[in-house]
Amino acid sequence: MTFSRRDFHKIALAAGAFVALPGGTFAAAEEPVSGGTLKIVYFPEPTQLVAINTSAGGPQFIGAKIFDGLLTYDYDLAPKPSLAKEWTISPDGREYIFRLRDGAKFHDGKPVTSADVAFSVLRLKEAHPRGRAIFSQVTDVDTTDPLVAKIRLAKPSPGLITALAGSESPIVPKHIFETFKPTESPKPDQIIGSGPFVLKEWVPGSHILLERNAAYWDAPRPYLDRVIIRLINDAGARAAALETGEGDIGPNPVPLGDLERLKGISKLQIDDRIYAYAGQQNQLVINLENPYRKELKVRQAIAHAIDVKALIDIVLYGYAIPSPTPISPGLAKFHNPDIPFAKFDIALAEKLLDEAGYPRKEGGKRFKLRVTNNPFNPQTYSDFIAQALIKIGIEPDIQKFDFGTYVKVVYTDRTWDLSVESLSNTFDPTAGVQRVYWSKNFKIGLPFSNASHYENPEVDRLLEAAAAEPDIEKRAQYFKDFQVIIARDLPVINLVSPIQPVVGSVKVQSYAQGAEGLGGNISRAWLKA
Repeated sequence: MTFSRRDFHKIALAAGAFVALPGGTFAAAEEPVSGGTLKIVYFPEPTQLVAINTSAGGPQFIGAKIFDGLLTYDYDLAPKPSLAKEWTISPDGREYIFRLRDGAKFHDGKPVTSADVAFSVLRLKEAHPRGRAIFSQVTDVDTTDPLVAKIRLAKPSPGLITALAGSESPIVPKHIFETFKPTESPKPDQIIGSGPFVLKEWVPGSHILLERNAAYWDAPRPYLDRVIIRLINDAGARAAALETGEGDIGPNPVPLGDLERLKGISKLQIDDRIYAYAGQQNQLVINLENPYRKELKVRQAIAHAIDVKALIDIVLYGYAIPSPTPISPGLAKFHNPDIPFAKFDIALAEKLLDEAGYPRKEGGKRFKLRVTNNPFNPQTYSDFIAQALIKIGIEPDIQKFDFGTYVKVVYTDRTWDLSVESLSNTFDPTAGVQRVYWSKNFKIGLPFSNASHYENPEVDRLLEAAAAEPDIEKRAQYFKDFQVIIARDLPVINLVSPIQPVVGSVKVQSYAQGAEGLGGNISRAWLKA
């Protein structure tokens, strides 16, 4: 596959080469002004508001404004203080000591202590799809001093130091969250964090209202008086809201086909930087609990039937980087560049299906597969995959769901065959990638985990070795060897890293302060008159 100049530009963006676009105002030169209401347009409708037992986008995006993490990060993932004002890591990488801020409080007035850190870390280890890997080596957390949390590990976990932002690893109040099971979500009146904004109202299907935390430890921030998150599932309606001023900003809010037109509107800014805490990866996940899909030649045939270049051009309007491996080119030091896409070849796909024992029957059909799509992706995604299947004689049964139903169907009921999933590579493969392929991360009801039910002992060994390897070169080699096996076994057909622009009014200043972008706590955001 060849890349255009635009493709290389976008690969540079994914690798962290951030650039300012014409008309975009990503950092304010003026002094911030306090006050005002920021209106964020958002989709899909979240089912909960804190990412303690899920890696879903809604709890991450919204929860980061309500719950702080121990650390935050600049654009290059260098850690910065948040709830932890200081930290040290032992030379052997097996103890992390965090000194907490004296005076940081939850919204109910209770102080943030090391007991809350211990509870949060251990719950993330148990119940979070990515935390199960990142915190897997944690043995205990010493809470002797209420302002010092000592996290002890059986083996090093080099990805841990970059996993402590509020969107990824929120620190939750032990006295509230210990009252319900790890698999349960808190009720609205239990959404009590220590972050810059307080949850005041959640009207499903309409909006979420956040108000300024007047007792926030990082005074005089936040600058905004309130944030209204408008829940608008229709992309055209979101675009209209931004054009008319009914909305101020949104992550990936508009139809991709509208972006070129919107770039010509002087009152709007388009930010297509890729932030390290995002790094989306689109893949066609294959449910291996089925005789058709267990057959390798069937999976190979499906891979050969997908024209990735056409997918990028037609479905994603060019806003994607080809990504044939589980680790995208954006994580350059871990990505294996020697692995190509399966060649787009309909005749070869047909031959493989014949060899697998599934010839075309009367009417030209071989068998039926249920195809669904994470609604965070364009809805045309599953239609594109369906057309690819039709060409090789597989009858697609397209199933479209709202977000909550999608998660239940794929990760709890498991009543699906192929799913176009949207999962983030994030800041480290142990967090963003391992969860999809690690056999120990197959768990009924655990969202955004090993949906394929893939099991390979050598893959487990490589992932576990990489997760604990402090030497960067050895770690990279483990991940590269892992990618070779996945390309051979094809439990997942990796497709692209989509670029999901932020669109907003030029009056919105300083919304992105580091690796989390608009998905961070936005305590420094302000509105220019």
